[in-house]
Amino acid sequence: MVVDRRGSKGSRPRYPRTARVNEVLREVVAGEIERLSDHDDRLLLVTVTAVESEPDLRHATVFVSSLSDTAREGLEQHRVRLQAAIGRQVRLKRTPQLAFREDPGVVEGERVEEILRRLDRPGAGADAGG
Repeated sequence: MVVDRRGSKGSRPRYPRTARVNEVLREVVAGEIERLSDHDDRLLLVTVTAVESEPDLRHATVFVSSLSDTAREGLEQHRVRLQAAIGRQVRLKRTPQLAFREDPGVVEGERVEEILRRLDRPGAGADAGG
């Protein structure tokens, strides 16, 4: 059974082609966001961690390390430009429509780090009951 970034479980296997397409899309989107961040401060701290495209390439989800409201607005405003960059740089049957989500792996990692920081504080043993 495969568990993907969206947290859904499924029995469909990952195909190398899909993994390659996702990696190429990640590189193109990350590079274009870096260029756009020179002119749009909302995109300065946006890091693309992964892309998951549907098998038919109609849609792709771009996972970013953190997604504030202003960063989300910036990404949505530049979505068409990002899709156009994919169309120019990648030879695909169709250019996927992009959606943006915060990477749940990064969110979970931050939660674990916070727990570890609380445990590391002096006197944390006394507070552990609550």
